[in-house]
Amino acid sequence: MSGDTCLTTTLCPAAGPKPKMCSFKGGSLGNKYVRLNVGGSLYYTTVQVLTRHDTMLKAMFSGRMEVLTDKEGWILIDRCGKHFGTILNYLRDDTIALPKHRQEIKELMAEAKYYLIQGLVDMCQAALQDKKDLYEPVCSIPIITSPKEEERLIESSMKPVVKLLYNRSNNKYSYTSNSDDNLLKNIELFDKLSLRFNGRVLFIKDVIGDEICCWSFYGQGRKLAEVCCTSIVYATEKKQTKVEFPEARIYEETLNVLLYETPRVPDNSLLEATSRSRSQASHSEDDEGFELRDRVRRIHVKRYSTYDDRQLGH
Repeated sequence: MSGDTCLTTTLCPAAGPKPKMCSFKGGSLGNKYVRLNVGGSLYYTTVQVLTRHDTMLKAMFSGRMEVLTDKEGWILIDRCGKHFGTILNYLRDDTIALPKHRQEIKELMAEAKYYLIQGLVDMCQAALQDKKDLYEPVCSIPIITSPKEEERLIESSMKPVVKLLYNRSNNKYSYTSNSDDNLLKNIELFDKLSLRFNGRVLFIKDVIGDEICCWSFYGQGRKLAEVCCTSIVYATEKKQTKVEFPEARIYEETLNVLLYETPRVPDNSLLEATSRSRSQASHSEDDEGFELRDRVRRIHVKRYSTYDDRQLGH
């Protein structure tokens, strides 16, 4: 068997009393093969491999520390043996192929720290950081699964909330020809806004509500506005559901909820940007202050889409 090959075997618990332990100086081993029992896993290697780097293993096998053996001559190391083969490969080659999963990399790094193998610790830390950068989501969008969950999310959020409810199957009438396209446009706009205002607004999706496509806007835990994107239209012989895409209205209401970011002080520039109309006449300072307060009040008003629900033939 080559000295650079390790044999891994899991030992079964032996019946009877434990093996007698004895101690000796590791320096007496020279450059021989050594047999290691690492937490029940068996390895063969050489002292030359174990002492190549300035690590705890070098201290153990160069005479600076005592090592323990059982009555059969296996050197005992009281650590988990799962990653010890990888440890030996690093000591031989100064590099290894790291595990694919984060948990296994963390386990390997813990063993490398124990054996004081700093180069391997650095490799593991760099790999974990790369995986974090690679898989860390830009923004996280909760999907509502119950009304209680929605209520808790909105009440506990320290940020304004924008919710999109869409439910394509919730329709007792047929759709108009461009309704599918408009529904997709609403969903795409939601994705774009969630990326643009990530960190400032909590965006949530609802797929269990009664509406087909409806936007809701919340600030400080209460509902400020609603934009319902569906209406009923009358064809020659039947009713049809129409899904609309009021992009400008949705964008305006999203800007309005930014007024309710913490600190909860209205931003005058946002108030001005989201105002629907500006008076052309000059005002005194008192009038201007009243106008700003009035703008905030109007933002609070709920706005609903209306439709004609007359029966056919009327």
